[in-house]
Amino acid sequence: MNKKKVVNVFMGVLALLLIVGMAYQFTPNLGDLFARKETGTPALTVNGTRVTVEELENVRRSNPILSSTDTGVLGDDFKTYIVAQKIEQALVTGAVKDIKVSRADVNTKVTEVREQNDLTDNKKWTDALQGAGLTDATYREQVRQQIAIERKVEELKKAVPAPTDAELRAYYDLNPERFQTDARIQGRQIVVADKAKAQGLLTQLKGGADFAELAGANSTEFKDRGGALGPVENGVPRPVAQVALPSEVGAAAFALTTGGLTDVVESGGKFYIVKVEKYLPPAPKPFAEAKTDLTTAVQEQKQNAALEAWVTALKKDVKVEYQDINWKVENPTVATVGGQDIPYSEVVGQVVSNQQFAGLLQQVPAEQAAGLVNGILKPQVTQQLIQSYAAPALAERLKLNLTGTRQELAAALAAYGSRNVKASDADIAAFYAQNKAQFETPGSASVNEASFKDQAKAVAFRGSFAGGNFTAAATKAGGTVSERGSVTAGSGTLSEELNAAVFTAKTLKDAGEGSLTDVVKVGERFSVLYVADLKPATTQPLSAVRGQIETQVLAQKKSEAGQKFVDAQVATLKPKDNLKTVLAAQEKRVAAQTPKTPAKEEGAENGTGSTGGTTPAEGAAPAEGTEGTPATPATEGAEGTTDPATPAER
Repeated sequence: MNKKKVVNVFMGVLALLLIVGMAYQFTPNLGDLFARKETGTPALTVNGTRVTVEELENVRRSNPILSSTDTGVLGDDFKTYIVAQKIEQALVTGAVKDIKVSRADVNTKVTEVREQNDLTDNKKWTDALQGAGLTDATYREQVRQQIAIERKVEELKKAVPAPTDAELRAYYDLNPERFQTDARIQGRQIVVADKAKAQGLLTQLKGGADFAELAGANSTEFKDRGGALGPVENGVPRPVAQVALPSEVGAAAFALTTGGLTDVVESGGKFYIVKVEKYLPPAPKPFAEAKTDLTTAVQEQKQNAALEAWVTALKKDVKVEYQDINWKVENPTVATVGGQDIPYSEVVGQVVSNQQFAGLLQQVPAEQAAGLVNGILKPQVTQQLIQSYAAPALAERLKLNLTGTRQELAAALAAYGSRNVKASDADIAAFYAQNKAQFETPGSASVNEASFKDQAKAVAFRGSFAGGNFTAAATKAGGTVSERGSVTAGSGTLSEELNAAVFTAKTLKDAGEGSLTDVVKVGERFSVLYVADLKPATTQPLSAVRGQIETQVLAQKKSEAGQKFVDAQVATLKPKDNLKTVLAAQEKRVAAQTPKTPAKEEGAENGTGSTGGTTPAEGAAPAEGTEGTPATPATEGAEGTTDPATPAER
């Protein structure tokens, strides 16, 4: 249970069951969270618990995605999602209604909320509650429910048995990257306060001087041990992790995976030179050393699975009765695998929580977004759900000691399928060759520009200037000078023509302490650039970035191999993907519910149109008979009947 304090009376979260693959969440609108009113327009009942239209509308209003549209395919999706969420909320709160919570416990929580929100004054508190349509009594009832849910979750967690050694070993074998030592180096450093002195020492070191002797004679740190980064043991410095060095210094030192000297590195007003005598890459911790962390990770997975199983069991025989046909939804089975049905609302839940979808809604109209989501995102989500629902059966069939929720098990299966994948030297070399640009440090220089109206004057100035004050000389020659300052190649500070003249041309002319470019035409003018402190682009050698590349290549190869393994295993269960059928039926249903134009409303009295231009209720009888629509327990039967529903999981 992830307990979140209410930080604002009007916006807060009552409770969250954070489960991988399923986020059960109460509506984040305090008016809905803390005030399930006995008054209001009945919309549906869940195992006898009433849900009102006002509560459902609060869910919609409280979420910018859900409130973005209530029409078309997305409007239909959002309504399905809203109803599914309220069904889950009703099931959970109903399951904990018998848990005893004292008045003192409620008072403590309410006092905490009031103090956090500066509402200790009774009038301010009452006004805040009234502004949200609440009373103190209804608010306290919802706080009682929150505490009851928290206690139920803790009860479920405590009942979970401790991980077995077999479960710990399986997790350890499939997640080696989570139980590794940090990279370390054996080395020495020289630290001085003067840059010129540091440069002089570096020159001596490159000439073969003894590092320990120079450190003992010059370094302001660790001079008593010859600059050794760690205490000297058996004649060599004890290895240290990167955090033992200032960030800039550590980055330079740990890039030397084959050993060597860093350049002079400035940090905090000091100047460092580090000699890496030996680089020790990350290595797996022994099982015994990792056991404490393993136990925590696996126990959490088992607790997640227990919470998921509890919520799943609550849904098994749920009975939903609709009073308001406008809130009756279609929630068909979108896929079946291993004897388990996946409700469409789960697909919608994943879409609603997808950050890319949220961004899409801000860029294109809802109708266009619906087309993109139906064609790309929903098929992907459906396949992911099929894999997660298949995972428990597959893990059991393969006799693997895996733990966790459906999604955690699916991830573990992928790790199992890729457990023997390695990144070869050829793989690493190929990646380096294909992606050399990402290991390149671009050139840089200090640039001043002299711009002339007349090309001849620009050429004459370039030919005559041999050094000195560039600004004064260019101005005297009739040019307009612009100080460009420090420029990095390709940064956009210079136009393409000027960037090429500075960093790629081979015709720079020496001019005192700097160089002059050729005359470059820029628009209707002609420019000559004075370039100082020019540093050419450099590319890190493969040896320096090998570890970084190996990590990337290995991750990619494992991802591909793991997905291929899971796909093959899932295929043996012969899953059925009904998404296309579900979407086709939804499209017909939504089209039928769209208001007809006046010219087409002649059949309204015969039931073929909408009376007076009013939109027919979503989920009404005409839509239920749509060809190709799978039967849905939650929506079978006439209005007011009691039938099982298939609420969504997220």
